[in-house]
Amino acid sequence: MAKDENKKVKKENKNEFKNLKAELKKVVWPTPKQLANNTIAVITIVLITAVIVFALDSAFEKANEYGIEKLKSSIGTKNVENIVEDASSNEGNENSEDDSENKEEANNAEEQTQETPAENANSEEQNTDNQVVE
Repeated sequence: MAKDENKKVKKENKNEFKNLKAELKKVVWPTPKQLANNTIAVITIVLITAVIVFALDSAFEKANEYGIEKLKSSIGTKNVENIVEDASSNEGNENSEDDSENKEEANNAEEQTQETPAENANSEEQNTDNQVVE
């Protein structure tokens, strides 16, 4: 019985290869000229797409840098640079809790140094009131 099964499997394999060969004969293969034209078209489209992606990447990168520079100038250059340097130097560092504490301290110091004119006037009035009472 095992021999009969082996013969059936061999016949099926032969039939499959014959069918495959028959199907490959039906395929319309491109001529060398068509193949070259299609290859050039694909390479051209890929290069154009690469140039477009590069241009967009560069434009967004410049826009991002401009936005960061504008943010630095509006907040205060020194504190932002320190925070950015600390954050970039401590990436992957396990002392993230210390970093967050340092950032909070820098933000608090920045808030204290950047009082509005109304706050300045209020603090001066309080100072004069304290001097009068003494």
